[in-house]
Amino acid sequence: MQHPKLKLNSLDQLTKLLLKKIKSNQSNRLMVCIAGAPGSGKSYISSYLLKKINFIRRQSEIFEMDGFHYDDVILKKKKLIKRKGSQQTFDVMGLKSFLQRLKTNNEVQVTVPIFDRKLELSRGSAKIIKNTIPLIITEGNYLLLKQKPWSELQSYFDLTIMIKSSQKNLSKRLTERWKSFNYSKDIIKQKVFENDLPNARYVYENSIKADIEFTN
Repeated sequence: MQHPKLKLNSLDQLTKLLLKKIKSNQSNRLMVCIAGAPGSGKSYISSYLLKKINFIRRQSEIFEMDGFHYDDVILKKKKLIKRKGSQQTFDVMGLKSFLQRLKTNNEVQVTVPIFDRKLELSRGSAKIIKNTIPLIITEGNYLLLKQKPWSELQSYFDLTIMIKSSQKNLSKRLTERWKSFNYSKDIIKQKVFENDLPNARYVYENSIKADIEFTN
């Protein structure tokens, strides 16, 4: 990566930076990575950027790592259902193949999967990304991990952003997230303290240094 390392905490600053990158980009597509811990605000920030950038003209789209969650049937067979959301519960190579297609941009459109949070599962062929879109925002927890096979994804990104959040903020947001599913206190505690927060620490301790660090 040739970009200078920056630290930002303003979404308006981040929006302006991406608009500038789009304008100066020489290729037909700019691939941006937004990584961070569960509960750090990746989806919110990605959606905010999408709305702001597309207000000017339709020129960006979001591509979710979460669309490559293994189905619960597979996770149960692998005895990983309680660790759903950890790095071993994703189809990394499937994600890589789609990143390659989006990066080369040789097709009229690419139909990608999304993660349905209400159903807690991935839905295949649920979103179309046309070749006329010059900015793809790929967001997910583990996109910048140093370890293979995750590290193989990074060659497809032109700009990388890591969202940093304190454990206190993460704990609060994650607890509120699981409360919205009407889970019991015991299940929420298990999900937050035995899965989500360990995953958060893993992300921050095992990811490469991003081009931009954004505090949220």
